Amino acid sequence: MTNPSSNRIDSASRVIMASPKAIYHAFMDPEALGVWLPPEGMSAHIDSYDPRPGGTYRITLIYENESSGHGKTSENTDVSQGRFLELVPDTKIVQSVNFNSDDPSFSGEMIQTWYLEALSEGTRVIIVCENVPPGIRKEDHDTGLRSTLENLASFAKNFDES
Repeated sequence: MTNPSSNRIDSASRVIMASPKAIYHAFMDPEALGVWLPPEGMSAHIDSYDPRPGGTYRITLIYENESSGHGKTSENTDVSQGRFLELVPDTKIVQSVNFNSDDPSFSGEMIQTWYLEALSEGTRVIIVCENVPPGIRKEDHDTGLRSTLENLASFAKNFDES
């Protein structure tokens, strides 16, 4: 169920010097995902990952600075779980995201869509997050999305299999 109290949409984009195939593969490989997904200042543990339409996942993001005290699930963790709604190889990934939190401001289903657009110089990656929970500050979310795209750009240039 989507979050009825939030119709906020956050997005970010970046041109990455890698093929859509390489970027899609980096997303489908849970070991690779654990390397590039966490924004700066965080690390990830992929608890479960079944990348197929209807497949589910559970990811734990860990704040490296334990005194941060701003995790959604615990003082220093954000646990999310969800499912893959649509997978179009080398083109689009749509997933639902739910945060494990006792704080109702993080409840509800956020829909996250990743678009991969082939360009002569690489791939434009666009992330669109719909129904962003109100507990996620827009400034923090924008910074995190940009950081994740920077990580993906660094990772994908070494992962290209075009």
